[in-house]
Amino acid sequence: MRIAVGAVTLCAAAALAVPGARAADAPSYAFAAGARTVPGASGTADAARLAPGTTYRSTLSGAARTYYRLELDGASSTYVPVTAVPRPGAPLDAGDGIRVSVQDADGLSCSSFDSATVGATGSPRPLTAWGAREIVAGRSLCRGAGTYYVVVERARPESASGQAWDLELAPVSEPPLAGPGATRAPGAWDSATPAPPTGEAVDRPGGAGFATAAAVGPGAWRGRIVPGQTLFYRVPVGWGQQPDATVEIGSTGGRGADYVGAALSLTLHNPVRAEVESAQTGYGGTQKSAALAPVPPVSYANRYDVSPPVNGMRFAGSYYLVVHLAAQVGERFGAGPYGVVLRVGVRGTARSGPGYAGESVPRGIFGAGASGASGGAGGHGGDLGLRVLAVGGIGAGTALLLGLAVWTVGARRRDAAQMRASAQNPTA
Repeated sequence: MRIAVGAVTLCAAAALAVPGARAADAPSYAFAAGARTVPGASGTADAARLAPGTTYRSTLSGAARTYYRLELDGASSTYVPVTAVPRPGAPLDAGDGIRVSVQDADGLSCSSFDSATVGATGSPRPLTAWGAREIVAGRSLCRGAGTYYVVVERARPESASGQAWDLELAPVSEPPLAGPGATRAPGAWDSATPAPPTGEAVDRPGGAGFATAAAVGPGAWRGRIVPGQTLFYRVPVGWGQQPDATVEIGSTGGRGADYVGAALSLTLHNPVRAEVESAQTGYGGTQKSAALAPVPPVSYANRYDVSPPVNGMRFAGSYYLVVHLAAQVGERFGAGPYGVVLRVGVRGTARSGPGYAGESVPRGIFGAGASGASGGAGGHGGDLGLRVLAVGGIGAGTALLLGLAVWTVGARRRDAAQMRASAQNPTA
């Protein structure tokens, strides 16, 4: 039996225009305000230090590997998401992208290389992959305190052009549990595909990056997108809850033999920006849709599963829904903008978290439990926002909007506090 269902539906009713939209016409990626610029080193000896809780800007040049340094304790897990932004008009093919890993001082990989590629259309868009140093039961690799290195490179270095890509790095530290916890992923879970909810849409433009992602919750939200553009949304998901998403593009009203494969994509990222699940659909001028496969309820023990869609659902917090419309849609069907409607919901009732022994860095990033009992992050704006969302249900009424406003203000206050702390304590 299904619990409350939730989905994200993106309905695009394109305004016909003269074909010829280019990737350069789309708004650029919005890097985090106040992000600290650091150089990428060609070797470990000169690698700049990254500190959890601070967001950085850098560049990845051509086919070279780029290194950054971490100084880690022997108890906390550390995650380093890296978003690469190809320059507008960059020549790309399906396999172009980035790979990210974390290595110890002896060159051993603490995690396998995670990669993100542009896909079949070759449409330039932000690409996010992550590296990790995890402290988990049953694994002896990379458990000690000391120096570690983040390694970033092009996914196909042999074919990479000499053009540099901009990078955003946002390392996160997760404290250990206060006591023993499960060491196996949960068993059966509700894997039924929910039907998208219905309802009147409220205006809510999408953000242009992770740092500016538009806060949404259960309900319908309306915005606009142009070919080559990527929209970012964030939805609070508590421990024990499941986000669901469907993406739909509407008809342009035109007819013809033109078709763009993988024209519209929807990707779910977890609170440390790691990709969890994705879906895409081709487009020929008439309405099409694609749905994310169901993901399991958020659980700390999901990290012990080898499947990425399960493994990624290990944290409560802000989950990101990233929508990209391929640049080729503009070339074939008009420059738009295309109207979009998102219908968002979350299944299940949020429950208490696993009980952390300390604070995450940045503070509260995993503190989205409805009870406020998810370790050291209780009592923050994210918790209050989720409590209001839980009460508001699927509707997009006043209570939901108020909850989102409180949640957003709380997140911005935490971000501002972290920026002040970074300014007072420069990274070595």
